[in-house]
Amino acid sequence: MTDLQLGLLIIGAVAVAGVLVYNRVQERATRRDAQRAFGSQHADVLLDEASERREPTIEALVQRRLEPGLDYVIELEGASAERLGTDWAALERRFAPRAMLADSSAGRVQASLQMVSRAGVVSEAELLEFRALVESMAAAHGASVSAPEMRQVLQAAQEFDRECVEVDIQIALHVLGVPQGDLPQGAPFQAARRADGVTLLLDVPRTREVEKSYEAMVRTARELAAAHGGRLVDDNGKALDERALATIRAELEAVRGRLAELGIEPGSPLALRVFS
Repeated sequence: MTDLQLGLLIIGAVAVAGVLVYNRVQERATRRDAQRAFGSQHADVLLDEASERREPTIEALVQRRLEPGLDYVIELEGASAERLGTDWAALERRFAPRAMLADSSAGRVQASLQMVSRAGVVSEAELLEFRALVESMAAAHGASVSAPEMRQVLQAAQEFDRECVEVDIQIALHVLGVPQGDLPQGAPFQAARRADGVTLLLDVPRTREVEKSYEAMVRTARELAAAHGGRLVDDNGKALDERALATIRAELEAVRGRLAELGIEPGSPLALRVFS
């Protein structure tokens, strides 16, 4: 391999990695707007199924483990989740689905608010409102309240959010020239039609067995391209060859390792909460 070839190889790898990083930042800022309408005019937008209407509920603590940096937790002593149910329902409607009430022990209750999601970090005003409403509810039932200092908690949440942004990526493969037929069903990735073909998308933090899911997505994209004489390209319309796909694969391994450092397993209940 000549110096020129080696240099071109390095430049190509850096370019692909740069596209991934750029897309990662842009997706974080625009995902909330994109999720409002599946099948929008943006060719690369793929969205989850529409959520059903959620009625106020009181959750068991085991159903959602509270996490430092993610949840703001207020302890109420001298009350139970059952006793607070009616008042909590009104409060939860204001903050659903991020608010949770659960008995932590006999005579003690935890009221929590999830502070970090793909929408960003809750504001100080919103956190203050949550705390004030919980304190009012506790006072009405004769319960005492213990709450952490908000400024420190918010700083921790902001740092956690910055770390999550770095690993919040989606990998898109576009197959051009595919007719408007049936999309892959039951796959560990999402698929949507576009004007000139099909887009396959892997939501990395929300996907279990990321590497296997990526390989399945690549295999499907190749099969679609081969069956219809189509072309496999990236977000910029550039052809994705084996070298580019390998670079993406290496990036996925690095992201999964970083998620592990944060204590987040891709596709786990915690990952689904954080990257929602």
